[in-house]
Amino acid sequence: MKKLLLLLLFIHVLLLNVYCATPQYTRNDSLKIMKLLRDAKHQDNKTNMMIYFARQLCGVPYVAKTLEKNKEENLIINLRQLDCTTYVENVLALVLCNRNGRTSFPDFCRYIRLIRYRNGNVSYTSRLHYFSEWIADNTSMGYVMEKQFPNPPFTKVQKLGIDYMSTHSNLYPMLVGNPLRIKQIIDVENKLNGHEYRYIPKLEIANNELFRQTIKDGDIIAITTCTKGLDTSHIGIAVWHKDGLHMLNASSVRHKVVEETMTLYAYMKRHPLQQGIRIIKVND
Repeated sequence: MKKLLLLLLFIHVLLLNVYCATPQYTRNDSLKIMKLLRDAKHQDNKTNMMIYFARQLCGVPYVAKTLEKNKEENLIINLRQLDCTTYVENVLALVLCNRNGRTSFPDFCRYIRLIRYRNGNVSYTSRLHYFSEWIADNTSMGYVMEKQFPNPPFTKVQKLGIDYMSTHSNLYPMLVGNPLRIKQIIDVENKLNGHEYRYIPKLEIANNELFRQTIKDGDIIAITTCTKGLDTSHIGIAVWHKDGLHMLNASSVRHKVVEETMTLYAYMKRHPLQQGIRIIKVND
């Protein structure tokens, strides 16, 4: 029995190394993920799995920059602390595992790697830092698709002019004193700049049939920003209540993952730098 357990442990570590570029995680992370995937198998086929998994993570503490804790890039698996991006990434990875009958921890790690990194290559400059590139890369893999029609409600156009990371490199520990990485980030920014995407202005968000037909429960909401050099400032997951559109998100204000009690319209009115919303559908 002891030899069998050692063999299984060896196989588990080998699979992690092959598929996941040696992830950084705790035992509690792996146990939680496997439990979430086991429990999800008991849901009926009508369950919206984006909403299901998003709600399972409610209450997890919000911690900013959860991927910036190391001197070198690692594949970080952390369900103990989430920021707005890692929250959505973890939910999407759980959905993809569930949909494809994958219930092992290495399977989950593989999806996180593909979701988070360009070409699945775990390196700092391959991480999809700007959400516009995140959308494009995950669209190319067939995981998501951005909605930009009809018009209305997608009445405005965002033309990308991105340079925030390269012009604020002092805010990113893995860019400080590393001109090669900064140059690689500038190359990414240049490739993104000039692209245009339609979005819904925040003051036009409404609780009517048009919006309910356009935005579905479980869609990813990317909030556009007026902040110079950035494309988006926050992301979450759409969920409709009787009083209108709400958002599941890792909230820096509430210090944890929550299903917002106020409507998205009311939430965005409190944030003057937020312009509107881009909507990303998770493919079936």
